[in-house]
Amino acid sequence: MVKVRAYWITASLGIVLGLGPVVARAQTQPASSRTSTNEFSTPPGLRTQVDFWKSIFATYSTQQVVIHDSLYLDVVYAVLDFRPLAAAGMSDVEIDQIKHRTIDSELARIRGILTRLHQLGPHPQGLSAEEQHVFTLFRRVKGSQRFLDAAAPDRLRTQSGLRERFARGIEIGARYWPEIERIFREEGVPRELTRLPLVESCFNVRAYSKAGAAGVWQFMPTTGRRFMRVDHVVDERRDPIIAARAAARYLRADYEALGAWPLAITAYNHGRGGIARAVSTVGSTDIVDIVQQYNGPAFKFASRNFYAEFLAAVDVERQAARYFGDLNYDRPATATTVRVPDYVKLNTLARCAGTSVDTLASLNPALMSEVVDGKLRVPRGYSLRLPAGQESHFHRHYAALSTYEKAAGQDRTYVVHRVKRGQTLVAIARRYGTTVQAIRKRNNLKGRSTIRAGQELRIPRG
Repeated sequence: MVKVRAYWITASLGIVLGLGPVVARAQTQPASSRTSTNEFSTPPGLRTQVDFWKSIFATYSTQQVVIHDSLYLDVVYAVLDFRPLAAAGMSDVEIDQIKHRTIDSELARIRGILTRLHQLGPHPQGLSAEEQHVFTLFRRVKGSQRFLDAAAPDRLRTQSGLRERFARGIEIGARYWPEIERIFREEGVPRELTRLPLVESCFNVRAYSKAGAAGVWQFMPTTGRRFMRVDHVVDERRDPIIAARAAARYLRADYEALGAWPLAITAYNHGRGGIARAVSTVGSTDIVDIVQQYNGPAFKFASRNFYAEFLAAVDVERQAARYFGDLNYDRPATATTVRVPDYVKLNTLARCAGTSVDTLASLNPALMSEVVDGKLRVPRGYSLRLPAGQESHFHRHYAALSTYEKAAGQDRTYVVHRVKRGQTLVAIARRYGTTVQAIRKRNNLKGRSTIRAGQELRIPRG
């Protein structure tokens, strides 16, 4: 039987029983990945949080789960190591089932220890090794209710490691950062902020959140439409380069309104209005004061830790060789851009460019799946990226296209259905002769997403 290893660790992150130290290796990183200034050095008041996130990004595996206090991030109770299960060949489903059971059991056990320590009073006697360990973790925390408070559901938290995903994000980022850094320079935004996608998405180009945010910069649809085209044909949030321009302008506007980059960066997660309220409530523009003193109802763990995550990400990426050794950096893409004069299928444009649909889809991630699949045409006026050196080839073959291949308007491969009260996806799918899965995919309904009366759904046809 394969066992899950649980490590009880000291309050100093990085000293994990059974795990070796991170080994530094000499390595040359792409020039574009180096950070040039110390403008974003870590404030002493955020050192604990930054060290915690460095460990999450660079030390702990995606198959390890850290159980910690959500307020005092140096209080780490245990690390559950599920890597042996993967090494034994278990499926992801089996591992997830064991994870849930093990985490629930460990949380209950830790909560029981905290409750017992509260009951034993300020000078407990006869503690077990684990009880003594937890008692020691709180040696710097004052108050007679400290253990009872720490047992609350919002204080006991789990965090999966991100080491593999973060390292891959740095490799992918190397493909885009030269162009993104150029954009940020043009917009007057510090280069360090080009590393925000590591925090938002680990630079996963296909990232979608449960709330509907998309792309490496994780723009919500409403915010995205302020800067970009976001519809069922083109979603520019998915393009790291186009969305970078939007992110730079969004961040600069927040900086101009709030007056400090730490506040503008935190506003990227919490919203400008929320941070303005925090500044007014606390009476300070110091991010440390806001993190430590502001208790707004929406200023929860993610917002409170966002700037610390950013600082950790910048440092880990800057010292990637130390944390990860040799990485296989993606090479920057070389491309040229042409404007498409008509509505044309992507496979036709690929033929004109002398390349494949997959290559054009990779160079143009804003094109939605229906366009890539040929159900919808690339819209007129779209700035299409081609492999470098193919522009002349493209124009020569495009001029030879027939009228049939160059349409004046977009083909419609869907109908719009307004949901009525009591309707289900199953009933709607039966009505239109399609499947629930097809409707979910067409409308980007993830997981257990539900529909509501009045909501408009695009129903695929054909």
